[in-house]
Amino acid sequence: AHLSCWSSWQRCCSSRGENRASRTAILTERSRFRRLGMLLLSRAQSILSQPNLAVRSRQLTVVHRIACITNRVPRQSAAAASFVRRSSLPLARTASIKAHRSRSLAVSSNKMDPAWTSETFFLDEFAQRQWDDPNYSGTRISFDKAEFVARVQKAYEDGGKQLVPGYAPFCKHVIVPNFVGAKVGCLEITDENKDLLRCGYSRRRADELAVLTRWFPESLVEVPEAKMLDVILYSREQLIQEYRARLERQGDKVEDPDLPPSPWGIISIKAQDEAFETPMQPITMMRNALGKEEGGSGVPLEREKYEESTAYWQNHAPIVAGDMPSGD
Repeated sequence: AHLSCWSSWQRCCSSRGENRASRTAILTERSRFRRLGMLLLSRAQSILSQPNLAVRSRQLTVVHRIACITNRVPRQSAAAASFVRRSSLPLARTASIKAHRSRSLAVSSNKMDPAWTSETFFLDEFAQRQWDDPNYSGTRISFDKAEFVARVQKAYEDGGKQLVPGYAPFCKHVIVPNFVGAKVGCLEITDENKDLLRCGYSRRRADELAVLTRWFPESLVEVPEAKMLDVILYSREQLIQEYRARLERQGDKVEDPDLPPSPWGIISIKAQDEAFETPMQPITMMRNALGKEEGGSGVPLEREKYEESTAYWQNHAPIVAGDMPSGD
């Protein structure tokens, strides 16, 4: 029906409107097409409430194609195309929802290069985003991955093989001087830069809930090089539990991921000036409290820690190199 309406509009536009009947036909089709644009926008918004990711992806893809076809005519259709582009997704661009899950959820052999491991540490896929994802919100790294893991191992051994305790027994830190030349991952918000802040909804993975975030576009701010690196670790056992929970939530076959035997996985690197752990973002604490099924760690929310986090992030915001962050 939508495509038929488009064909009618094209036929009307080919007429020069030399008589009253032609002009009336054009006005009638223009009105019909405006209603189509409004319908597309309304439909795109309603699809987002669809809980099934595969169905949502297919429906949004159809709406997006129609909206793109109609994009030249009424502004409502342009709004529909723009809305779907913003809300729709990496999912709509993947050939198959199952293939997308396998890329984001499974730790396959081509994602976990054996060279990215050491006796004590391995580079988990969650941290690999900081190398590979231009929209990563925070510290981005351009340094050989294998060499990075080797340098962290050496720093750990030089420091007497001591790990800094984290927010839970399965979380530890190795804090080392910034040997990769990374720039700080966040900036303090000041009167001079607060007007440069951007905000929007984003998610770290396609299967997670989108959350409201704010950030500084890297192109608009001066980003200094950090003094330290906070290398955040999760135990191998914790990572296995989280991977299994995500697979179970997706309805996929639940099996242990093929993780290296090293006891600690590097899950995040924060480039900062402080030689101690800075607070994680409040939304990260919220997600952790939601449990492994929603992409968190399952650690309950501690009010005191949460207040510390909000006090810090009230005056700081992460830096993003791309157009939109891929989650917190």
